[in-house]
Amino acid sequence: MDKYAVIGNPVAHSKSPQIHEAFAHATGQHMSYVRLWAPIGGFADAVETFARDGGRGLNVTVPFKLDAFAVAHTASDRAQAAGACNTLRRDADGWYADNTDGAGIVRDLTVNLDVPLAGRDVLVLGAGGAARGILVPVFAERPCSVTLCNRTAEKAQALALHFAARGPIVALTSGALAGRSFDVVINATSAGLAGDVALPWPAGLFRPGSFAYDMVYADAPTAFLRWARAHGAPRSSDGLGMLIEQAAESFFLWRGVRPETAHIFPMLRPAR
Repeated sequence: MDKYAVIGNPVAHSKSPQIHEAFAHATGQHMSYVRLWAPIGGFADAVETFARDGGRGLNVTVPFKLDAFAVAHTASDRAQAAGACNTLRRDADGWYADNTDGAGIVRDLTVNLDVPLAGRDVLVLGAGGAARGILVPVFAERPCSVTLCNRTAEKAQALALHFAARGPIVALTSGALAGRSFDVVINATSAGLAGDVALPWPAGLFRPGSFAYDMVYADAPTAFLRWARAHGAPRSSDGLGMLIEQAAESFFLWRGVRPETAHIFPMLRPAR
């Protein structure tokens, strides 16, 4: 039986085993999928031990996405652009790295939520690894513009320069966002995760018909989604669909079969 796992520290909370077990059952794939804890500083040893034991692929969660990219022999364009990976596939010559986060969020937005990105003005809040991981697939949708806003302006400017060849992109401070509005606003920061704190962005970001998307998922509305609704966002979603769709992309990379995802949503978030 081919072996797969999600690796992280911590990892006990991960929903990935439920998702991939359901994918395997639906597509008739003979495989196992488990959680794999790795010590800080011990990622490379853990994945090589896993490979020796017959491991064929890994989903990678915090804090190891940079470590995963470093152990790979080859990498996809989107992983290279992000400088990090969340998916590893064991090939004959070693580990192949990919980053399926961007594909996951784009499919969730455009297919599940019916939010087109083509020709739209997109605001990405944050300039860290989460933002880096989604920009290549976002640009593949041919948005009218992408604006980055980050607490550290220099970091956003460096990221905009890195992706300048991909499409129209600009970096702005929170203050410079005043008076601007967007069609899609994506939160790629951890702002609000610690509780109800004042979020740093100005009002007026949301156009009529716009969409607010939080890459974080939770059983209750996140602080960002509550803030977005209070400031005029007519539609919104958290990142549960991104989690499911990036998993489907990983499954396809490993098994060559793209699973349906609609039945996973009620499994992970029963109707309340």
